[in-house]
Amino acid sequence: MDFLARATAVVGNTMVLMRRYGSPAIQALGPSPSIPEARSQGIMTLKMPVARGWAQGHLPTAAPGLKVNAFATGLEHPRWIEVLPNGDVLVAESRQLPTPPKNLLDAAAQATMRRARALGHSPNRVTLLRDAEGRGEAGLRETFLEGQNQPFGMALVDGTFYLGNTDGILAFPYHEGATRIDGPGRRLTTFKPGGHWTRSLIVSPDGRRLYAGVGSLSNIGDDGMQAEEGRAAIWELDLTSGQSRIYASGLRNPVGLAWEPATRVLWTVVNERDGLGDETPPDYLTSVEDGGFYGWPYCYWNRIMDDRVTQDPAMVARAITPDYALGGHTASLGLCWVPEGTLPGFPEGMAIGQHGSWNRSKLSGYRLIFVPFSNGRPSGPPRDVLTGFLSADEKLAFGRPVGVAVGPDRRSLLLADDVGDVIWRVTGA
Repeated sequence: MDFLARATAVVGNTMVLMRRYGSPAIQALGPSPSIPEARSQGIMTLKMPVARGWAQGHLPTAAPGLKVNAFATGLEHPRWIEVLPNGDVLVAESRQLPTPPKNLLDAAAQATMRRARALGHSPNRVTLLRDAEGRGEAGLRETFLEGQNQPFGMALVDGTFYLGNTDGILAFPYHEGATRIDGPGRRLTTFKPGGHWTRSLIVSPDGRRLYAGVGSLSNIGDDGMQAEEGRAAIWELDLTSGQSRIYASGLRNPVGLAWEPATRVLWTVVNERDGLGDETPPDYLTSVEDGGFYGWPYCYWNRIMDDRVTQDPAMVARAITPDYALGGHTASLGLCWVPEGTLPGFPEGMAIGQHGSWNRSKLSGYRLIFVPFSNGRPSGPPRDVLTGFLSADEKLAFGRPVGVAVGPDRRSLLLADDVGDVIWRVTGA
């Protein structure tokens, strides 16, 4: 039996285990989630729908009172969105790259991700979209920046465009209204590539600092903690001095970053570890403290220790419990602050693009949700904004939500869909 066939057999054996053990009936959600006891899996659950895309006229399902249209189609694996002050919409198109499999399970995981178009050729570009006529559709499309290394996060500060490639942050001169940037850019930081490869960016409210999310190399420090140095963290870069430091750590894969405007507190969504069950532990939304440590890889949620990891009691004692659980393996990636009045019937809060699971028996995520806030804190259960990305039998993915941003008109949300190759626009009905 060749390597690929053996990997396929691993996936088949995993499906048998899934049918045997089933899935928890209740998701681990909110500030005080019910988290099932960890069940270490000899073979990690692997389940991923086949990437289908959207047929003509087929759209996601918008919540009551809302409607959805395609702002732009025909992109190539759009992942992240940045709306510029002049209304131009930038989209980072990139993809995870295949690597030589370390073992049979790794080969099976890569085969599963290929089936969902999550692994393969990376376009390595940023595309500019412009709706000059205000019709809710991009009439102009230009290649804004190309030849990058898995680009993801973007930010604009005082005539400088910042780009988060997987191997570091680059700075480019920008003039308002420009539709293209040429030149190599100026390197500000260097990050180790591999593993969790996305590098989200956000600017501080005063415009003086830049923050970047850098995920772990492995699931639970599998190659030793020396290999994880500088990872599983949010970095802070001082744009004046050029000095950088780790702002917060113990965050397995912090992707989306957003500011709560009243308190000026930084928030992030984090993808938690694999191999302990469908809902154990949950992904989460949390505020981020300067110098804070959030548990990875030693423990999760309320300092529950992961007995697969060589423990460090001092680090466990420091671990901060996250603010709000989002359910197990939802792959919550996109995050943006939504002011009240952006969508009718929705208060202020956070919009979260849930890319969707590939490692649990009953799939989760595959939706755009909204978490209401009050007095700077989550204040209620999550609400669906867009659903319908997954077929009822969980065999097909029509799309997978990623980055989310408030639209240029401030009365809409834009959502990147990297399976449908679409930017969706959500507004009032």
